[in-house]
Amino acid sequence: MEISENRKKILDRIEEYERLGLFDKDVEDDPETTPLDPDSVDYTQKKLSTRIGSFIANRVGRNHFEKMMKRGDVVLKEIRGKENLEAIKGRGALVTCNHFNAFDNYAVYKSLIPGLEGRMLYKIIREGNYTSFGGFYGYLFRHCNTLPLSSSLKGIKALNNAMTELFARGEKILIYPEQGMWYNYRKPRPLKLGAFRFAVKNQVPVLPIFITLEDTDRYDADGLPIQAYTVNILPAIYPDSTLSTREDSDRMCRENYKLWKKTYESFYGKKLEYTTDGEVDACSI
Repeated sequence: MEISENRKKILDRIEEYERLGLFDKDVEDDPETTPLDPDSVDYTQKKLSTRIGSFIANRVGRNHFEKMMKRGDVVLKEIRGKENLEAIKGRGALVTCNHFNAFDNYAVYKSLIPGLEGRMLYKIIREGNYTSFGGFYGYLFRHCNTLPLSSSLKGIKALNNAMTELFARGEKILIYPEQGMWYNYRKPRPLKLGAFRFAVKNQVPVLPIFITLEDTDRYDADGLPIQAYTVNILPAIYPDSTLSTREDSDRMCRENYKLWKKTYESFYGKKLEYTTDGEVDACSI
């Protein structure tokens, strides 16, 4: 099956950015980002209307993705490491995952259900996904327990305050520390320290998840093999209150990357190597 021209362009861009070491650069042609008004976001769902809207959106979203799974458009093949969910039961936690598809967060949610204890999974999303996407997926972006990451100082403060409250309530929050989605990219990318500062500041564990991929015999609308997901839930990483915020963020980040790298090499049976010239630092600001 022939690959669409648009998807070829995205895959070529990923190849180029890896070679240049631009691992945090967006590759998708997303809509231009509209700045977020943080006052318009009910991050912690204090309003009854927000809670009702979220309940409806989550039900609609679950029905949609379950139908996709039944059709084989999204394939969750296996969940490994379920015993590691014990570390997050009854407490707030930051969940990290590699980001390679718009639907991978549903695979994470499905895998975490035993550890969520009846709660929904909160997701940190980019500003443009919240403000600039229309249609059905834009609706889900705005109403399914999402926490938009604003580019303004006021918005950053509002998100920080909300996360502190959510963690205290025992909520689990998903973040993509690689920053940005690279379609069907199988390698772990370098991580952003800022993601781990959330965990250190709030003294909550990080639960790393790394999803590995296998081609199926079915193809998506762009002519690429639909991927079968194996969700690898890895051992939790706990903050160390004896270290400074910077030191502990760096420690947790590098341990997360180390676990992802080990999972990649074990699953695919090969050493993790990039096409980039020179060394690739596991963590950066």
